[in-house]
Amino acid sequence: MTKNNIYFVGAGGIGMAALERYFLSRGCKVAGYDRTPSELTDSLAAEGVDIAFSDDPQLIPADFRDPQHTLVVYTPAVPDSHRGLQWFRQNGFEVVKRAAVLGRVTRSEKALCFAGTHGKTTTSSMAAHILQVAGVGSNAFLGGVLRNYGTNFLLSKTSPYAVIEADEYDRSFHQLSPWIAVITSTDPDHLDIYGNEQAYLESFAHFTELIQPGGALLLHTGLKLKPRPGNDVRVYTYGVNSGDFHAENLLIANGTITFDLVTPGGTITGIELGVPLEINVDNAIAACGGVWLAGDPAVTPEVFRRAMKTFLGAKRRFEFWLRRPDCVVIDDYAHHPDELRASLSSVRRLFPDKRLAVAFQPHLYSRTRDFAPEFARALSGADAVYLLPIYPARELPIEGVSSQLILDRITCPEKQIVEKDRLVDAVTAGGFDVLLTVGAGDINLLLPDIVKACN
Repeated sequence: MTKNNIYFVGAGGIGMAALERYFLSRGCKVAGYDRTPSELTDSLAAEGVDIAFSDDPQLIPADFRDPQHTLVVYTPAVPDSHRGLQWFRQNGFEVVKRAAVLGRVTRSEKALCFAGTHGKTTTSSMAAHILQVAGVGSNAFLGGVLRNYGTNFLLSKTSPYAVIEADEYDRSFHQLSPWIAVITSTDPDHLDIYGNEQAYLESFAHFTELIQPGGALLLHTGLKLKPRPGNDVRVYTYGVNSGDFHAENLLIANGTITFDLVTPGGTITGIELGVPLEINVDNAIAACGGVWLAGDPAVTPEVFRRAMKTFLGAKRRFEFWLRRPDCVVIDDYAHHPDELRASLSSVRRLFPDKRLAVAFQPHLYSRTRDFAPEFARALSGADAVYLLPIYPARELPIEGVSSQLILDRITCPEKQIVEKDRLVDAVTAGGFDVLLTVGAGDINLLLPDIVKACN
């Protein structure tokens, strides 16, 4: 990076804030604009970022008015009519998207980039945590707030590594130059951008061409993708049951998941997941495989074991609020039938002989209308179901659509619709060994009272 003054248009976004702090740690001067003050902009200002809340070009600090020394970074959420952005463009400044700046980071450090339709947030977060536990650290730019650290980014002035969540939306990951690339899945998504599955797969194939010479590619087994890495790029596969990296002696019992990790260099025994969700076996293999390929001597088998056991995951992703032998409370963000089914299945396998109650808050009238039978089938796997009224978000009510559409189709013996202010009393009176609260609305706000009622 030759320019030492970095100006951020949209400085208050969580992804932009990570880059601002990264450049501060590199001794750069950092300033920017955001529409409104927030707790995050207050923190950034205290750390040395000069933030204005008007797009008046006159408010751009003097140090950032020279195009020879200033790089301008913007988020697509800022409209082209933004006066400050227009001023920079009219006066010959280099103006780039956030993804392009992440690309520059990957070209100056050893970048571990995690891509895929599903799993990229968890796998990249696990990888960053492994390096943190090893004492090596990384500059990690992640897509979720990690419960271990209370942030979506980690910074290190000494680590040679960057860990990047490589987003395929709008082909952003084509800006990156991975040293190690991990691809978790290529199920078609973002078809508003790509048009069809073939174009989606082609985008991932091009991503594999961007791996640096001497680097490595780690692919999930069974993908339709036909990668095109350079001849000097090592290629490996992973999966739960097969691949160069895979699990053996997988045991799911008594609320825990343990397995041995087979690698090309031997077996790492006794890995236990801190977030005992079945899909996290797959995620852990990908994360451990990506870091293993980095070959850092500080990352020993004991580091892998300690990191996986202490990894707490992202907030509201299968989050344990209470875990006693007689009482377990778990919160999950699931709001699609497939996610709900996977969540219930994981709880059943972890606690097979326990009475499972599920409190579900449907999210959106339209989603409830479109998927009521599928939601009901998923919820029917519980012993008792408490349905809250639909959380509307920004939607207006749709005539004839309510939680009753789901309730009528649920086949488990105990089911009822409960107003939010009665939920704590209802689940306490009904009794449970394991309570799973699910939904993308505000049901999580009731968890402190639920846990208090259990004590």
